[in-house]
Amino acid sequence: MSTKPKPIPAGYEGATPYLCCPSAAAAIAFYQKAFGATELYRISMPGGGVGHAEIKIGGAIIMLADEFPGCGAASPPTLGGTTGSALIYVEDIDAFAARAIAAGAKVLEPVQDQFYGDRSCKLADPAGHVWMFATRVEDVRDIADELNDALLSHLAYEEDELLPPLGRSAILA
Repeated sequence: MSTKPKPIPAGYEGATPYLCCPSAAAAIAFYQKAFGATELYRISMPGGGVGHAEIKIGGAIIMLADEFPGCGAASPPTLGGTTGSALIYVEDIDAFAARAIAAGAKVLEPVQDQFYGDRSCKLADPAGHVWMFATRVEDVRDIADELNDALLSHLAYEEDELLPPLGRSAILA
């Protein structure tokens, strides 16, 4: 007697990106070299294509397959661009990005510190998918929440005390 499987498998608790690629096999090889991906699973199609595969980059699981335009599964080159992107946190963004760029990733936004506490970059892979990678370098959420509360309090004061009657309506119109 087999045990009942968990309805949500371990490691799949969040959204799992599913990429359509002109050649999933070539994409997997690139992701292994550029992003340090580990291949978890592959279903090969007759003729050598990839019907379904799963890889892991850091702690993120990504599913991918060859494109099947007749079934509505098209890759970025077929669509003329990408329709989304993925963000993955990594331990060392600088080393990670350097490896990816050396392997052929196209830099869309270079590695830089962001005001929200991440050091990040945006890269495109040869299949046309857009990837964002980041390392959290400072936890600014508490500070941001305090600044936001102060700003909202200040705006409420201005609305109530400083603006003439209907002042907010006139400003928003």
